Amino acid sequence: MRLGAILVDFLSELKKRVLVYDGAMGTNVQKHNLTPEDFWGKEGCNELLALSRPDVIRQVHASFFEAGCDVIETDSFGSTDIVLAEYGLEGRTRELNLAAARLARAVADEYSTPEKPRFVAGSIGPTTKLPSLGHIGYDAMALSYREQAEALIEGGVDVLLVETCQDLLQAKIALAACQDAMRDARDGKIPSTGRNVALQVQITLEATGTMLLGSEIGAAVAVLESFQPDVIGLNCATGPAEMNDAVRFLCQNSTVPISVLPNAGLPQNEGGHAVYKLTPAELASYLRRFVAEYGVQVVGGCCGTTPEHLHAVAEAVKGLTPAPRAAAPQSVAASAFSAQPLEADAQPIVIAEEMNTTTRLEHFRNMVRAGDYDGILTLAKRLVAEGSQILDLCCAIVGEDEMGYMNAILEKIATRVTAPIMVDSTEANVIEEALKRIPGKPVINSINLEDGEKRTSMVLPMARRYGAAVVALTIDEQGMALTADRKVAIAHRIHDLAVNKYGMRSEDLIFDALTLPISTGQEDYRSAGMETLEAVRRIKIELPRCRTVLGVSNISFGLNAYARRVLNSVFLKEAVDRGLDAAIVNYSKIYPLYKIPEIEVELARKLIFQDRDGTGSEPLQNYMAHFTSLGKNSVQEEEVAVENLSKEEKLKQLIIRGERTIGLGENKQTLEEALESALTSYTPLDLINTVLLEGMKTVGELFGARKMQLPSVLDSAAVMKAAVAYLEPKMEKQDGGGKGTMVLAGSRAMCTTSARILWTSSYPTMAIVW
Repeated sequence: MRLGAILVDFLSELKKRVLVYDGAMGTNVQKHNLTPEDFWGKEGCNELLALSRPDVIRQVHASFFEAGCDVIETDSFGSTDIVLAEYGLEGRTRELNLAAARLARAVADEYSTPEKPRFVAGSIGPTTKLPSLGHIGYDAMALSYREQAEALIEGGVDVLLVETCQDLLQAKIALAACQDAMRDARDGKIPSTGRNVALQVQITLEATGTMLLGSEIGAAVAVLESFQPDVIGLNCATGPAEMNDAVRFLCQNSTVPISVLPNAGLPQNEGGHAVYKLTPAELASYLRRFVAEYGVQVVGGCCGTTPEHLHAVAEAVKGLTPAPRAAAPQSVAASAFSAQPLEADAQPIVIAEEMNTTTRLEHFRNMVRAGDYDGILTLAKRLVAEGSQILDLCCAIVGEDEMGYMNAILEKIATRVTAPIMVDSTEANVIEEALKRIPGKPVINSINLEDGEKRTSMVLPMARRYGAAVVALTIDEQGMALTADRKVAIAHRIHDLAVNKYGMRSEDLIFDALTLPISTGQEDYRSAGMETLEAVRRIKIELPRCRTVLGVSNISFGLNAYARRVLNSVFLKEAVDRGLDAAIVNYSKIYPLYKIPEIEVELARKLIFQDRDGTGSEPLQNYMAHFTSLGKNSVQEEEVAVENLSKEEKLKQLIIRGERTIGLGENKQTLEEALESALTSYTPLDLINTVLLEGMKTVGELFGARKMQLPSVLDSAAVMKAAVAYLEPKMEKQDGGGKGTMVLAGSRAMCTTSARILWTSSYPTMAIVW
């Protein structure tokens, strides 16, 4: 009985029973002992057989239906113009895909019955290019996949099957192209049979447990779920035994049906040919267990599997009910290699702020302008090593090529850094180009309602198309929200737009309730800290599937370095206590509260919550007065006299302050610039043993007199270490070679970081042994 006109829905049938896919096309074609003439002289191009030997392909399809399979795959695995170009057939892409789909459709309709409808999956392989490695650009690959998907839909497939994915960026491109084709078919823009076409994606894990480029299964789930496919699964590369752990992970963490199509075991080389030794009974046993124990809903075979294998599988799962699964949607970002959950677990997710050209620090901006991409890669890796879990990347410099900078940096770091990328730009075209280069699941920073829906209408469709999470700022047409009520109201409005209008998942929205400075004395901002904290608390309650983030350092703008760090640290702790998930911050400048004197923690809390303690005294004045008593004034006051300092005093001040830059505007100098200036008068060794060690001696004296807290000492030690590291290569050239070692006089400890932490005025001298 032909069911071609009935249009039985694949997904509806999937809800009723386990569906069994067919086995290997190539393995079974080889049984026919075809000659070069059968391939029209294009030997090796199995996809051409849909035209040159349709009788052979028909027999393969029919043999799997006879074995009891529910779904057959079209003979189109390599039918993109990318692959077909290797045979000079790129001009016949649409023709080959149409022929393959129509042939499979005809066979499926012949075998379909009301009790057992049969389906066709349009096979879409990985091509021969890896976009993450620069083999092909996003747009070129997307165009190729879209042409294939459109022809398969026109030919009558029930499922678009993106399979054997080895590169997450390739999988993302294929999924986006398929979704474009499916949308155009629904809208009547391309011919179709009117079928409700489903979307299935399968990755390939090597025997190492990762994809070819090193992506872990968790990263794959994070990336693929963002595209909201109908089925996610595994196929090829290994047998079912090697897939076990990944199958269990998928079933425990993915919210959609899972498919498993293994090889007939690991291939073995016999006489130059790949031989697969797994028996039909063994394959059936594994797949039955995957269904019964883990909840797999789609099974089948890949390389080496025959109709005999699939007959055993079909019998093994007949009438079997998949184990129940209860995976919940997850808020997660991902690099090319691993996933990063976005929900805080006692500690906030740390988003590094140092790779941002718009901050007052010039170090990264100078690296971008100089095209120092190796240095930027080193910086990115250092930030990750120091504890940053996401890297905020902003390349905007007024009047310069932001898109060029962004593309060049991502080309260097996107496949070399284990942390996910946050794409930070106000320009929609820059965001889109960045998303095309990132294999993992990035975060977009950011959207708001300042111009109504203008920005959301551009960015949210990109997030949906390219599989990204989005930071949403609580800003609307009236400006930046100052009260908790307005912040929360804007969050609800953005959530409604993102989810109901643009199809985003709630889990992919991260709300920034905006941190405003409470350190300037500006009347409108006095209560900004507690209003933001209350907004974070309410967003977590009222939009529980969404996440929250804050740019923490804004709270303390205008204070001196140590006072800022104390306030930032206390504010971050208060925010985390109210449910904050992530913080954009320089992690090395945040201290656990137990490392901060209790009086300073209390002063910071009073400033945040505007607690006048019944005395009427001004919390900001009390806060600033305390840190002034430690010998520190505001940053602005301190910098006025910097230009009059000698080069020696500038270096000492860098050590004492624990900072890498000194001065403002034209007078600003980095640590490296200050060192180079001093080297005109000192050898590297003399510079360390005089100027730099005098700076450390002052630090020791201040600490011993309780005028400097331990966190500041650690900052000073870090600057000293950086200075010595910068001078060390120069010492080898100018001071006689060898390896220098710092030691504390009167102490056996070498002057490592841990030794410098113990610096007090009890150790008044330090020296370099060379």
